[in-house]
Amino acid sequence: MRPGPSTLGPFDPGYADLPEDLPIFPLTNALLLPGGRLPLNVFEPRYLAMVRAALQRPDRLIGMVQPLEAGADKVVAADVKAAEYQPPVRQVGCAGRIVSFEETPDGRYQIILSGLIRFRIARELPVDAEGFRVVVPDWAPFAHDMAEHEFQLADRPKFLSVVQEYLKTRQARLDWKGIEEVADDDLVVAMAQMTPLDPEEKQSLLECQDLDAVVEMMTAMFEVHSATDGEHRLH
Repeated sequence: MRPGPSTLGPFDPGYADLPEDLPIFPLTNALLLPGGRLPLNVFEPRYLAMVRAALQRPDRLIGMVQPLEAGADKVVAADVKAAEYQPPVRQVGCAGRIVSFEETPDGRYQIILSGLIRFRIARELPVDAEGFRVVVPDWAPFAHDMAEHEFQLADRPKFLSVVQEYLKTRQARLDWKGIEEVADDDLVVAMAQMTPLDPEEKQSLLECQDLDAVVEMMTAMFEVHSATDGEHRLH
Protein backbone atom coordinates (compact mmCIF):
# COMPACT_ATOMS: atom_id res chain seq x y z
CA MET A 1 0.00 0.00 0.00
CA ARG A 2 3.00 2.29 0.25
CA PRO A 3 1.86 5.44 -1.55
CA GLY A 4 3.54 7.23 -4.39
CA PRO A 5 6.67 6.65 -6.41
CA SER A 6 9.02 7.89 -3.66
CA THR A 7 11.61 5.50 -2.27
CA LEU A 8 12.01 4.64 1.39
CA GLY A 9 13.59 7.32 3.53
CA PRO A 10 17.30 7.19 4.41
CA PHE A 11 16.55 5.96 7.94
CA ASP A 12 13.86 3.42 7.02
CA PRO A 13 14.89 -0.23 7.30
CA GLY A 14 14.71 -2.32 4.15
CA TYR A 15 12.36 -5.28 3.96
CA ALA A 16 15.22 -7.71 4.67
CA ASP A 17 16.09 -5.74 7.81
CA LEU A 18 12.65 -5.83 9.40
CA PRO A 19 12.76 -7.21 12.96
CA GLU A 20 11.65 -10.68 14.02
CA ASP A 21 9.76 -9.28 17.01
CA LEU A 22 7.78 -6.09 17.42
CA PRO A 23 6.37 -4.18 20.40
CA ILE A 24 2.69 -3.38 19.92
CA PHE A 25 0.59 -0.47 21.12
CA PRO A 26 -3.13 -1.45 21.29
CA LEU A 27 -5.19 1.70 20.83
CA THR A 28 -8.84 1.97 19.84
CA ASN A 29 -9.64 4.08 16.78
CA ALA A 30 -6.00 4.83 16.01
CA LEU A 31 -5.31 4.20 12.33
CA LEU A 32 -1.81 4.22 10.88
CA LEU A 33 -1.28 3.45 7.21
CA PRO A 34 1.99 3.04 5.30
CA GLY A 35 3.14 6.52 4.36
CA GLY A 36 1.02 8.17 7.08
CA ARG A 37 2.03 10.01 10.23
CA LEU A 38 0.48 9.39 13.63
CA PRO A 39 1.17 11.62 16.66
CA LEU A 40 0.92 9.88 20.03
CA ASN A 41 0.86 11.13 23.59
CA VAL A 42 2.37 8.36 25.73
CA PHE A 43 1.95 8.40 29.49
CA GLU A 44 1.22 4.89 30.82
CA PRO A 45 4.36 3.36 32.43
CA ARG A 46 4.45 0.22 30.29
CA TYR A 47 4.18 2.25 27.09
CA LEU A 48 6.82 4.71 28.26
CA ALA A 49 9.02 1.63 28.64
CA MET A 50 7.98 0.46 25.18
CA VAL A 51 9.05 3.76 23.61
CA ARG A 52 12.39 3.67 25.42
CA ALA A 53 12.97 0.11 24.20
CA ALA A 54 12.01 1.01 20.61
CA LEU A 55 14.40 3.96 20.59
CA GLN A 56 17.26 1.63 21.44
CA ARG A 57 16.65 -0.49 18.34
CA PRO A 58 18.02 0.45 14.89
CA ASP A 59 14.57 0.23 13.28
CA ARG A 60 12.71 2.21 16.03
CA LEU A 61 9.48 0.41 15.07
CA ILE A 62 6.26 0.15 17.06
CA GLY A 63 3.23 -1.82 15.86
CA MET A 64 -0.10 -0.04 16.07
CA VAL A 65 -3.04 -2.41 16.53
CA GLN A 66 -6.65 -2.02 17.58
CA PRO A 67 -8.18 -4.03 20.44
CA LEU A 68 -10.69 -6.59 19.21
CA GLU A 69 -13.39 -4.84 21.22
CA ALA A 70 -13.48 -1.06 20.91
CA GLY A 71 -12.38 0.64 24.09
CA ALA A 72 -10.93 -2.52 25.65
CA ASP A 73 -7.58 -0.76 25.98
CA LYS A 74 -9.22 1.63 28.47
CA VAL A 75 -11.10 -0.96 30.54
CA VAL A 76 -9.41 -2.74 33.43
CA ALA A 77 -11.20 -5.28 35.60
CA ALA A 78 -11.22 -4.42 39.30
CA ASP A 79 -9.12 -7.47 40.21
CA VAL A 80 -6.55 -7.05 37.41
CA LYS A 81 -3.59 -4.68 37.47
CA ALA A 82 -3.36 -2.37 34.45
CA ALA A 83 0.03 -3.77 33.47
CA GLU A 84 -1.39 -7.31 33.49
CA TYR A 85 -4.47 -6.56 31.38
CA GLN A 86 -3.96 -7.81 27.84
CA PRO A 87 -7.11 -7.34 25.72
CA PRO A 88 -7.36 -9.43 22.54
CA VAL A 89 -6.24 -7.42 19.54
CA ARG A 90 -6.89 -7.35 15.81
CA GLN A 91 -4.54 -9.59 13.90
CA VAL A 92 -3.51 -6.96 11.34
CA GLY A 93 -1.68 -3.81 12.36
CA CYS A 94 0.81 -1.33 10.93
CA ALA A 95 4.41 -0.80 12.03
CA GLY A 96 5.48 2.81 12.39
CA ARG A 97 8.98 4.18 12.89
CA ILE A 98 9.55 6.81 15.57
CA VAL A 99 10.56 9.91 13.60
CA SER A 100 9.96 12.50 16.32
CA PHE A 101 10.43 12.27 20.07
CA GLU A 102 9.91 14.80 22.84
CA GLU A 103 9.88 14.54 26.63
CA THR A 104 7.41 16.67 28.58
CA PRO A 105 7.94 18.18 32.05
CA ASP A 106 5.10 16.06 33.46
CA GLY A 107 6.65 12.74 32.44
CA ARG A 108 5.04 12.02 29.09
CA TYR A 109 6.55 11.20 25.70
CA GLN A 110 5.16 12.90 22.61
CA ILE A 111 6.14 10.92 19.54
CA ILE A 112 5.27 10.74 15.86
CA LEU A 113 5.18 7.42 14.04
CA SER A 114 5.75 7.19 10.30
CA GLY A 115 3.83 4.25 8.82
CA LEU A 116 6.15 1.76 7.12
CA ILE A 117 4.51 -1.63 6.56
CA ARG A 118 1.54 -3.61 7.78
CA PHE A 119 1.87 -6.97 9.47
CA ARG A 120 -0.15 -9.94 10.64
CA ILE A 121 0.45 -11.23 14.15
CA ALA A 122 1.94 -14.72 13.91
CA ARG A 123 2.07 -15.16 17.68
CA GLU A 124 2.46 -13.15 20.86
CA LEU A 125 5.49 -13.47 23.13
CA PRO A 126 5.29 -13.60 26.94
CA VAL A 127 5.08 -10.19 28.58
CA ASP A 128 8.32 -9.23 30.32
CA ALA A 129 8.89 -7.21 33.48
CA GLU A 130 8.34 -3.91 31.65
CA GLY A 131 4.75 -4.88 30.94
CA PHE A 132 4.45 -3.98 27.25
CA ARG A 133 3.41 -6.55 24.67
CA VAL A 134 5.63 -8.00 21.94
CA VAL A 135 4.58 -10.09 18.94
CA VAL A 136 6.21 -12.07 16.17
CA PRO A 137 5.05 -10.24 13.02
CA ASP A 138 4.42 -11.86 9.66
CA TRP A 139 5.51 -9.21 7.17
CA ALA A 140 5.17 -11.36 4.05
CA PRO A 141 1.47 -10.68 3.24
CA PHE A 142 2.23 -6.96 3.04
CA ALA A 143 5.69 -6.90 1.44
CA HIS A 144 4.21 -4.77 -1.35
CA ASP A 145 3.73 -1.94 1.16
CA MET A 146 7.44 -1.19 0.82
CA ALA A 147 7.51 -1.28 -2.98
CA GLU A 148 7.18 1.78 -5.20
CA HIS A 149 3.72 2.44 -6.63
CA GLU A 150 2.27 4.98 -8.99
CA PHE A 151 -1.05 6.24 -7.64
CA GLN A 152 -3.48 8.82 -8.92
CA LEU A 153 -7.08 9.52 -7.97
CA ALA A 154 -9.40 8.81 -10.88
CA ASP A 155 -11.64 11.75 -9.90
CA ARG A 156 -10.05 13.95 -7.25
CA PRO A 157 -12.82 16.62 -7.20
CA LYS A 158 -15.49 13.94 -6.64
CA PHE A 159 -13.47 12.35 -3.84
CA LEU A 160 -13.04 15.69 -2.08
CA SER A 161 -16.73 16.47 -2.52
CA VAL A 162 -17.72 13.15 -0.91
CA VAL A 163 -15.31 13.79 1.98
CA GLN A 164 -16.68 17.30 2.53
CA GLU A 165 -20.27 16.10 2.55
CA TYR A 166 -19.44 13.37 5.05
CA LEU A 167 -17.63 15.79 7.35
CA LYS A 168 -20.67 18.09 7.32
CA THR A 169 -22.87 15.27 8.60
CA ARG A 170 -20.35 14.66 11.41
CA GLN A 171 -20.10 18.38 12.15
CA ALA A 172 -16.36 17.96 11.73
CA ARG A 173 -14.05 20.62 10.42
CA LEU A 174 -10.99 20.24 8.26
CA ASP A 175 -8.48 22.86 7.23
CA TRP A 176 -8.76 22.83 3.44
CA LYS A 177 -6.15 25.55 3.01
CA GLY A 178 -3.41 24.39 0.69
CA ILE A 179 -5.07 21.05 -0.01
CA GLU A 180 -4.63 21.60 -3.75
CA GLU A 181 -0.89 21.13 -3.28
CA VAL A 182 -1.24 17.80 -1.47
CA ALA A 183 -0.38 14.79 -3.63
CA ASP A 184 -3.14 12.25 -4.26
CA ASP A 185 -1.49 9.49 -2.23
CA ASP A 186 -0.83 11.71 0.78
CA LEU A 187 -4.38 13.07 0.55
CA VAL A 188 -6.00 9.63 0.65
CA VAL A 189 -3.84 8.43 3.55
CA ALA A 190 -4.51 11.62 5.52
CA MET A 191 -8.27 11.45 4.95
CA ALA A 192 -8.36 7.79 5.97
CA GLN A 193 -6.50 8.51 9.20
CA MET A 194 -8.16 11.81 10.13
CA THR A 195 -11.84 11.39 9.32
CA PRO A 196 -14.12 10.32 12.20
CA LEU A 197 -14.84 6.73 11.21
CA ASP A 198 -15.61 4.02 13.75
CA PRO A 199 -13.02 1.37 14.75
CA GLU A 200 -14.47 -1.36 12.54
CA GLU A 201 -14.40 0.92 9.51
CA LYS A 202 -10.83 1.99 10.20
CA GLN A 203 -9.75 -1.63 10.50
CA SER A 204 -11.41 -2.37 7.15
CA LEU A 205 -9.40 0.43 5.54
CA LEU A 206 -6.20 -0.88 7.10
CA GLU A 207 -6.78 -4.30 5.59
CA CYS A 208 -7.44 -3.03 2.04
CA GLN A 209 -5.09 -4.40 -0.60
CA ASP A 210 -3.93 -1.00 -1.88
CA LEU A 211 -4.81 2.70 -2.04
CA ASP A 212 -7.26 2.18 -4.90
CA ALA A 213 -9.21 -0.19 -2.65
CA VAL A 214 -8.97 2.33 0.22
CA VAL A 215 -10.49 5.05 -1.98
CA GLU A 216 -13.29 2.74 -3.13
CA MET A 217 -14.13 1.67 0.42
CA MET A 218 -13.86 5.19 1.89
CA THR A 219 -16.12 6.62 -0.81
CA ALA A 220 -18.74 3.94 -0.17
CA MET A 221 -18.56 4.49 3.61
CA PHE A 222 -18.85 8.27 3.30
CA GLU A 223 -21.77 8.09 0.88
CA VAL A 224 -23.67 5.65 3.11
CA HIS A 225 -23.08 7.78 6.22
CA SER A 226 -24.09 10.98 4.43
CA ALA A 227 -27.29 9.42 3.09
CA THR A 228 -28.20 7.84 6.44
CA ASP A 229 -27.53 11.01 8.42
CA GLY A 230 -29.51 13.00 5.86
CA GLU A 231 -32.53 10.74 6.38
CA HIS A 232 -32.25 11.15 10.15
CA ARG A 233 -32.29 14.93 9.80
CA LEU A 234 -35.44 14.76 7.67
CA HIS A 235 -37.21 12.82 10.41
